[in-house]
Amino acid sequence: MSVYILVVDDEPDVEELFRQQFRRDLKSGRFTMEFAPSAPAALVRAAEIRDPPLILILSDINMPGMSGLEMLPKVRAERPDVPVIMITAYGDAETRRKAIERGAVGLLTKPIDFALLRHEIDARLVEWI
Repeated sequence: MSVYILVVDDEPDVEELFRQQFRRDLKSGRFTMEFAPSAPAALVRAAEIRDPPLILILSDINMPGMSGLEMLPKVRAERPDVPVIMITAYGDAETRRKAIERGAVGLLTKPIDFALLRHEIDARLVEWI
């Protein structure tokens, strides 16, 4: 069974970076990554993705229009079953506190530690085996 991971970021190079970092996993069908260019687009996709199941949302915080922090309570209300990890260039204590208060299970800072992210993804995959 394949599962979905939804990545939300307005920067177009993020998709290429993630696809490169997880190319073996994607090629083998271990999971599928989908990319949303904005928080509103992510909310639509999070509501639609059911089969295969959505197991993780990775979202940038700073995006034009609706920020990741503004999206967080909305996506948690719509999909309380899906953990959300926020990604930010500013990993200060206040940003971390806001993200956790609004429902994030974690916060990663840029540049992204892909070894740590892989560990987070692996932990979610174990739940679906």
